[in-house]
Amino acid sequence: MASSTAGICAPFTNLPLRPSVSIPYNSAVPIPSVLILAIIQGLAELLPISSSAHVIIAEKLLGLDPSSPAMTLLLVMLHTGTMFAVIAYFWKDWRAAYFESAAAFKRAATLIIFATALTGIIGLALMKLIEKTLFAGFPHAEIEDLFSHLEIIAPALAAAGILILIAGMLEKRAPDAGDLSYKQAAIVGAIQGLCLPFRGFSRSGATISAAMLSGVAKARAEVFSFSLAVVLTPAVVAREALRLIRAERMSGVGALASAAFPSVLGAVFAFFAGLLALKWLSNWLQAGRWYFFGIYCLAAAVVVLYLHSIGY
Repeated sequence: MASSTAGICAPFTNLPLRPSVSIPYNSAVPIPSVLILAIIQGLAELLPISSSAHVIIAEKLLGLDPSSPAMTLLLVMLHTGTMFAVIAYFWKDWRAAYFESAAAFKRAATLIIFATALTGIIGLALMKLIEKTLFAGFPHAEIEDLFSHLEIIAPALAAAGILILIAGMLEKRAPDAGDLSYKQAAIVGAIQGLCLPFRGFSRSGATISAAMLSGVAKARAEVFSFSLAVVLTPAVVAREALRLIRAERMSGVGALASAAFPSVLGAVFAFFAGLLALKWLSNWLQAGRWYFFGIYCLAAAVVVLYLHSIGY
């Protein structure tokens, strides 16, 4: 059994996985770096190109550690900022789709809760499986320790690109099945669960593509995908805050206090950057061809592999 586990973990034995709860972290993030990351997050959030992967790559280029609790908290707070930008921008569409009647709201809420529950079950199970197998020799390792490894982000980007390409090429052939069914919501929720452990496997790209392949129109798929993001983001923020508190207790360093201000500031920057980006990106997204984003993800995967090869 030990030898088989070692074989599975062989590709990861050189990863600098560190016991994230016992080593003091430098949580001080320069404000200019926060601004840069917020702008990148705001510009990339609407597009199915994995905004988190872009932010992580930028963190690496800026000399920051994407796997530290402070940086993962900053990342989810950037998502929080753009989440509120998405709510503000799409509120009229959501109000028309979800709040036109009590029956419409009940059905939409049921589908969103159902899909989110599947996301939690599949995502948490997958994260635990990775921690118990690939991280078997690292008792304090967490799934966030993978976030700094470009050799993992690159294939995740490529996988998302392939899925988007397939959905884009089949888009015109798939008839619009009308409102989402429970089966379609289950497919989207399950795909979202697969996205949780892997930066680069675009959540919006994967969920929208999965919905399109199941017969949902792209516009409707986008509304449902962003609705799921709004529900999921608070839970992710809470997880990262608890992780940072645990690191603070174990290390004796005031990680939470020093990480809180740049994280909140980043969320504010990301909110305004997201609003500006949404004003001109939304129309272009609707008019553009979905498969273009798949091509971009594949190209980005090549760039990420190159950055990894030169030491990032």
